Amino acid sequence: MGLKVWFTETRPGFLLLTPITYSIGLAVAYVEGSFDALRAILGLIGVILAHVSINVLNDYFDYRSGLDFRTKRTPFSGGSGILPAGALEARKVYLFAVSCLAVGGIIGVYFALTTGWLLLPLVAFAAVSIYFYTTHLAHWFVGELITGINFGPLMALGGYFIMTGSYGLPALAAGVVPGILVGTLLFLNEFPDLEADRETGRRNAVISLGLEISSKLYALFIGSTYAWIVLSILLRLMPPTALVAFVTLPLGIKAVRGVLREHSSFEGLIPYLGANVMLVLSLSGMVSLGIMLSLLFR
Repeated sequence: MGLKVWFTETRPGFLLLTPITYSIGLAVAYVEGSFDALRAILGLIGVILAHVSINVLNDYFDYRSGLDFRTKRTPFSGGSGILPAGALEARKVYLFAVSCLAVGGIIGVYFALTTGWLLLPLVAFAAVSIYFYTTHLAHWFVGELITGINFGPLMALGGYFIMTGSYGLPALAAGVVPGILVGTLLFLNEFPDLEADRETGRRNAVISLGLEISSKLYALFIGSTYAWIVLSILLRLMPPTALVAFVTLPLGIKAVRGVLREHSSFEGLIPYLGANVMLVLSLSGMVSLGIMLSLLFR
């Protein structure tokens, strides 16, 4: 029972995002002829630990601030609910989160030592932004942006770097796709939390703009993701096979239409929060697949 509670505290439903985004950088490196399975696995462990740490730290700090007691939880937002229920001790949850972050950081430093010091700024930026996301960044209008950067370009570039020892524009361009999507995921998940976030001093675009304008901005973000893929192909930063990502367009249209219609309805919005999660995972995964498919046309 104890292990199940701890597992739930990590919010495992969102952890699938990490290997999908991470695989984008690996796919670019593999297509270019650089790949090491053991380094790829160790890197995956590191980024998953980092993801666990931000999930758990977010839960801990939201519990300490009282936000969790004001938020109406959905299957896709509002935290795990473990700490408000008293299922785990807050101090132990905090120590677990910091330990995951520390071990993930050590793995990042190892790669910096063995692959190149240019990786170190990326690792440092990720570690600092993870720890201070809930307490500071989410109060400064930059939470969505920083999270998108971490789970998009930086993760793709990190995966690419540990394979090649350098950074590359193709990995950056491909990483922008999950970057936009993850930032948008966080943005949309703030819709049902608007009042609770406002009461606890958070500052974000949803609070400032209101739900109606924010729903239109959500549609713009999703549309810009597909536009970015086309632009990257035209600039030869992604292969034409990346167009396979457009198989997710019907799901994107469904999510956008639902959010535009149900943005002010807590219950009505929930199915489209789920559709958005599926869109983020599937569209990011299709980018990685599209890059790998380019090998068939050489």
